[in-house]
Amino acid sequence: MNTGTNTGTNADETDETGAGAAHEQTLPEWIRSRLGRRRPGAGARRVLSAIAAQPQQMSYASTSSVAATAGVNVATVVRTAQQLGFSGWPALRAEIRSRYLSGLSASEVLSEHHEDAGQGPAWATLRRDLHNLKDLASLLDEAQVERVARTIHGAGTTLVLASGSFAAPGLQLSHLAQTIGHDVRLHRVGGTALFNAVRLLGPEDCLVVFQVWRTPREILHAMQVAAAAGTPIVLVSDQAREEVRELAAELVPMPSEGASMFPSLVAATTIVQAVVASLVACDPAAAAEWSDGVERLWSRFGLFPDPENLQ
Repeated sequence: MNTGTNTGTNADETDETGAGAAHEQTLPEWIRSRLGRRRPGAGARRVLSAIAAQPQQMSYASTSSVAATAGVNVATVVRTAQQLGFSGWPALRAEIRSRYLSGLSASEVLSEHHEDAGQGPAWATLRRDLHNLKDLASLLDEAQVERVARTIHGAGTTLVLASGSFAAPGLQLSHLAQTIGHDVRLHRVGGTALFNAVRLLGPEDCLVVFQVWRTPREILHAMQVAAAAGTPIVLVSDQAREEVRELAAELVPMPSEGASMFPSLVAATTIVQAVVASLVACDPAAAAEWSDGVERLWSRFGLFPDPENLQ
């Protein structure tokens, strides 16, 4: 309840609203979009200003470091992240980091990692991916993974899309899912063939998209076609970009920063392993029966050499 005088309170609210509106104009578009009509308080505005002014520093800062930089307490940092739709600061930090790096060229990303040069590329890679897995541990939602698995389990056909080397987790998903009896297909061709394939999908099917850093626009357009047909879309992504997050029934976040010039797919591969394990758990008996049948088929046609006859 407001216990002050009407005049003083209204003036304060007007000043606060005016300051908030002016502040929003200095923020990146993706933050403004996530805020929508909400007006952040003074503390949240300081956190958002720090993100806008120092994206590189904020992209790897701890919660306490952000609080110190913005001059607020840790709880304010967490609330600010939640106001933007994230579970907490680690999830928001992953988004900031991915957006920052995706705006750099490969050579600029290499320069970003120059501080690890003395460590050796092998150890730097291992250290980076261990960090990615630690971040993934705070992002991965068991209930969401189960929902994704159930969607694929119930789908007539699941089409998997990705670009370039980012298709690697998609290949793993399609192969393992097929091995336990699900029609999951990795589609690697673009242009007219891509849209022909997506056009065949309906509400009873599923579209899985792996989006890492930079993704060709035609994959976004393919998602729009699938969404219009009522096809459930699972998006595994290192960014929650505005143009795709509203299309996806499930947006599975992941870190993807590599130790050198290119993104890491270790977190994406871990997510695939989690989805496949959950897919098996949907009907273990059926998965085992189908897998055994596939093994018999491989043996029948001598697909693999007999280990006892290997020299």
